[in-house]
Amino acid sequence: MAKSQLLGNGGSTAAGKTTVQSRAAPLKKVKPALWRDYLTMTKPKVVAMLLLTALVGMCLAVPGIPPAKAVVLGLLGIGFQSAAAAVFNHVLDRRLDAQMARTYHRPLAKGRVATYKAVLFASGLMVLGFALLLALNALTAWLTMASLVGYALVYTVWLKHATPQNIVIGGLAGAAPPLLGWTAVTGQLDPYALLLVMLVFTWTPPHFWALAIHRKEDYAKAGIPMLPVTHGIEFTKTMVLLYTVILFVVGLLPWLTGMSGGLYLIGSSILNVGFIGYAVKLKFADTVGHAWATFKYSIWHLLVLFVVLLADHWLMALL
Repeated sequence: MAKSQLLGNGGSTAAGKTTVQSRAAPLKKVKPALWRDYLTMTKPKVVAMLLLTALVGMCLAVPGIPPAKAVVLGLLGIGFQSAAAAVFNHVLDRRLDAQMARTYHRPLAKGRVATYKAVLFASGLMVLGFALLLALNALTAWLTMASLVGYALVYTVWLKHATPQNIVIGGLAGAAPPLLGWTAVTGQLDPYALLLVMLVFTWTPPHFWALAIHRKEDYAKAGIPMLPVTHGIEFTKTMVLLYTVILFVVGLLPWLTGMSGGLYLIGSSILNVGFIGYAVKLKFADTVGHAWATFKYSIWHLLVLFVVLLADHWLMALL
């Protein structure tokens, strides 16, 4: 009788364990696929935006359609180099990423990818991208490499921790793709290409400072001297507004110099006035979540601005 009771208790216990396990099963987190972690490290959305600006630079460099070889090799090379810079950024920022709510889930911060594997991955992308661009011309290859070093090392290792103007100075590396696209097609520098760089360069501070306002506590916790941390949110809002006004003025230059026509003038003016509107509200009538809304608008602003540049270029070619 005692034996049967023991067996019964054992069966009941086993059933209880099974029930607990079955209830706990849905709470188990599924580990992301390894390929997805590697893709995440390349920051594909950021790279896609950079490639759009590079493509527009390619198209504006010539009256008609740019050579297929320059487009294919140029976009692949710039894309691989940009992805490599992003992975190196993940490597160098992995400890800081672990402290911030926006980045704590990244593959290296979570330890899902070994650091040495990420370095090898980035190095492979860098070498492949450089080789592809070198097949086009040395100018594009070395300018792209300089942009990679500027972002992955100068900005991430030094500027990011040295000055609240980090994003202003370091933004030059992120503004380079239109110029790289231009040189990929022509093999030479051109003042018009530098105008495209100026557009992205001026756009970068209000874009990133809007995010920094939204994530101020994150940056303060990680000890990163972003402008809202060192100079306060109100000062940063003023700087966002100032730079959107500067962006409006810079946005007129492609039209004033004859690089672009009326379609660009109308489109860019609407986009830039919209950006100023977001900045004015951020400064004088801020509401919860508006800094984040301003950041999101700035992304669409740049995407549409370069699409308008391209549409205007083709319209002028037809006329």
